[in-house]
Amino acid sequence: MQIGIETIVRSGIDLVWNKWNNPDDIKQWNAASDDWHTTSSTVDLREGGKFSSRMEAKDGSMGFDFSGTYTKVIEKQRIEYTIDDGRKVVVIFSPVGNDVKVEVTFEAEDQNDPEFQREGWQRILNNFASYVESRK
Repeated sequence: MQIGIETIVRSGIDLVWNKWNNPDDIKQWNAASDDWHTTSSTVDLREGGKFSSRMEAKDGSMGFDFSGTYTKVIEKQRIEYTIDDGRKVVVIFSPVGNDVKVEVTFEAEDQNDPEFQREGWQRILNNFASYVESRK
C-alpha cells in the first residue's frame, strides 16, 4: 500500500534541499513527536549512497535506525530510496512561486495501521517545514 503526504515550505529550493539532506539539520527536525529525537544522521546523497538516522525516545526506552540506499537523485527535484526493509520512498520537490511543495510517497509497513503511519510521516514533514521556515 502506498501512502502520500505533502506540505508547502515557505522558502526557496536551495534552503529546502540543503536542510532536507544535511545530517546536522536532519537531527533538528526528524521526529514525529516531542518525546522522540534523532541522535545521529549520515547522508551519502548519490545513487547507491547510504543514509541512516538513529531515532530514539528521549527517555531512552526505545530506538531504531531508519536507514537505506538512494536509488535516484535529481538535484533539487527528486530523491528515491529503498529503506533497508525493502520499502520504497519517493520525495519530490516542486517550486510553487517562491515556496516549495514537498511530496513524499512511501510504501506502508504491515506492523502499524496505515493511518498511524501517514500521521507520523506527516508530523515529521510538518516539523521539517517549520524548521526550514524558522531559518530563512
